Amino acid sequence: MRVDRRTMMMGAVAAAAFAGPARAKRGADGWYDRAIVIDALGGVGDPYGPDGVSRLSDRAWSETQGTGVTMVRDTVFPVGNVPDPWGDYLKSIESSKNLLAANPDRLLLVRSAGDILKAKREGKFAVLIGTQDTCMVGPALDRLAQLKKDGVMTVQLTYNNRNLCGDGSLEPDNAGLSKLGRATIERIEAEKLLLDLSHGGARTMAEAARHAKRPLVISHTGARALSDHPRNTADETIRAVAEKGGVVGVYFMPFLTLDSQPKGSDLIAHIEHIANVAGEDHVGIGTDNGVLPQATDEAARRRNREWALQRIKAGIAAPGEGPEVFPIVADYNSVDRYRRLATALAGRGWSVARLEKLFGGNFLRVYREAWGG
Repeated sequence: MRVDRRTMMMGAVAAAAFAGPARAKRGADGWYDRAIVIDALGGVGDPYGPDGVSRLSDRAWSETQGTGVTMVRDTVFPVGNVPDPWGDYLKSIESSKNLLAANPDRLLLVRSAGDILKAKREGKFAVLIGTQDTCMVGPALDRLAQLKKDGVMTVQLTYNNRNLCGDGSLEPDNAGLSKLGRATIERIEAEKLLLDLSHGGARTMAEAARHAKRPLVISHTGARALSDHPRNTADETIRAVAEKGGVVGVYFMPFLTLDSQPKGSDLIAHIEHIANVAGEDHVGIGTDNGVLPQATDEAARRRNREWALQRIKAGIAAPGEGPEVFPIVADYNSVDRYRRLATALAGRGWSVARLEKLFGGNFLRVYREAWGG
């Protein structure tokens, strides 16, 4: 069975969901509870429900609400050069539709920025669907219109390896953007979809940022100036995205350090570096985790080993990934991690206005510019 990130998250038994550091006290003004909080690359999963059931369990729903997150961007697969990418996409988008259909009172599909605001008003959880590759599109650019019809609103150009659009972050040649890549960007923008450059090769990302005419994002990455890892982004490209009005999201991933064991202080260092390079209007959060914390018990370790070995075999694992490496920042592996991170940044002098931008305002602005609402 293919194990993707969602499968791993849903199979986890998060017995210590509320474990770790005590919950941060809510600020007197309650800004976090009023804010639009966006995780620009995460996932929707249920660690407690039975396999094959799309309806979220009451516990998973309660803990999802407890995160304080308004919206997460979920991924529709595949990624990588698989034999039947369009067939895999059709299966994956059907799974996403089933999840939404089974939870109409809890989940709301995002097709415009207004849907995110609506979810906040109604106490629902907004789900933005996006790809992390264009392998399912290839040269058939009309498929981008079908993706949008299906509810996909953001398209990532490349994954770690080379595709027809250009080189991903792991390609040693770093050959950059192809002619088809340029045409794909133009069609993405014509369809009023949002372009995402995450997982791109350094040259591909730089050339794509120059070619784009509309605001774009790097939804989940780190600063290469702090950790010289291929999944992280150079300052020049961070600035280029900002100059187009876009946003760079910081992930909670092992690649924040070269030893694959980042601490909370490393996460904060990457956030502050990107905020300084791009400006406070162009930085956000894209954890690349599930919204709920990752269990780390033996059963979870077994699933993580299987998932990691599968990625290594498929040739899509980045340096630093491995059977014993959880894709998390352990210091922030709790239901209240977003709130605790906000509290930590406030303690470093971040104003409420700046925090509101980081935790959702900046991505909300770009989404409004991309889709309206």
